[in-house]
Amino acid sequence: MLENYLPILFFMIIGIAIGAVMSIIGFLLGTRRPNPEKDSPYECGFEAFEDARMKFDVRYYLVAILFIIFDLEIAFLFPWAVIIKSAGLFEFIAMMIFLSILVIGFIYEWKKGALEWE
Repeated sequence: MLENYLPILFFMIIGIAIGAVMSIIGFLLGTRRPNPEKDSPYECGFEAFEDARMKFDVRYYLVAILFIIFDLEIAFLFPWAVIIKSAGLFEFIAMMIFLSILVIGFIYEWKKGALEWE
């Protein structure tokens, strides 16, 4: 019974070994040239390596959440685009309702100023 799991164990050991070897090679051969540009804020919206209890701007996170929501909703269009030629009237109406709700939500966020960055 356990001999059936032996190839899986070998696969896992080889995968972990390759990952560890690549990480070690990258650490040993990688260049270390820190500069202010690399330490500047990139995606977090505030300076790195400061006090953890500092105040931060919530607008950045609002825009990030809105992007994720719309990005995931747009991902639902891809399966529909694949079957568009074989889809019937029901599928078409369902997607138009979905897109209408998406557009109404976008217009609402636009009117409320959620997409404005000052």
